[in-house]
Amino acid sequence: MRFPVSDHCDGFRFFNPAGRPQARSFLELPRWWHQQTVLGHGTAWPRNLPPPLRPTLPARVAPGDVAVTFIGHSTFLLQFAGLTVLTDPMFSRHAGPFGLLGPQRARPAALRLTELPPIDVVLVSHNHYDHLDLPTLRWLARERAPLFVTTLGNKQWLEQRGVSNVVELDWWQEHEVAAAGLVITGTPAQHFAARSPWDRCRSLWGGFMLRTPAGSVFFCGDSGWGPHFAEIRARLGVPALALLPVGAYEPRWFMTPVHMNPAEAVRAHRALGATRSLGMHFGTFQLTNEGIDAPLRDLAVARAEQGLRQEDFDTLDFGGVRVVALA
Repeated sequence: MRFPVSDHCDGFRFFNPAGRPQARSFLELPRWWHQQTVLGHGTAWPRNLPPPLRPTLPARVAPGDVAVTFIGHSTFLLQFAGLTVLTDPMFSRHAGPFGLLGPQRARPAALRLTELPPIDVVLVSHNHYDHLDLPTLRWLARERAPLFVTTLGNKQWLEQRGVSNVVELDWWQEHEVAAAGLVITGTPAQHFAARSPWDRCRSLWGGFMLRTPAGSVFFCGDSGWGPHFAEIRARLGVPALALLPVGAYEPRWFMTPVHMNPAEAVRAHRALGATRSLGMHFGTFQLTNEGIDAPLRDLAVARAEQGLRQEDFDTLDFGGVRVVALA
């Protein structure tokens, strides 16, 4: 498949722009495995965790507000006045092929698929199994028929697998949902894409800025730290709310090019100029070495070190609901 040549694509494969680190090779996985299993650098997660809260979704959201429900991992339900958006919907038990292989959930999703309200837009930031969950997307396409907005290289792949009504965006490309007064802009991220060793970087990764008449919400997707956060602010303005990843960051020698740690996430919050941020991508699948509670502890330390209040950059409980004013 051919793509536009740009600072992040050679026409066939995507990459992080010049001067920014690329993801580590699959060939380095044995070194990580040895450190984790033989040298004991990893921290095991507990087997039994409290169930998530049972969300009470608002029946109505006032104009100028967004109701944010944390379903788990990078999945949020965003309810605006007259519009509902679902981010990187991941409802399967495993983050791997067929929804049966790969890391298993430490916590169930806070809502069942059948408990979701009508969904207008689904965002899919990239094709990793913990973000593009094909069984979930197929169910949503069949039962809710939303608009799917994703990154370059995923549209044809999804349509061939039964997911229709797909729009794919390059970085800085826009799609307007005119009836809802929503403009969705694809934004850069420092990451990579692959569902196997043979399709590495054949599709793009990124985030999305959701611009409404009342204010903006930024969904980061997956990203390492980089200058793109300041660039997003310069081009698209300051978001009222940013949803930023804070987990899956150890060991740093392997994860730095693709995942922020909490201190870097706080730097991203500040670079964006976000009014407030909520953390995600933690406490659901053990993808890396840090303990299950490490992201929350490290986020608290980073806030204190960088002079933020808890209300500036916080996390929701699993199943937690918060109404945020966009103006």
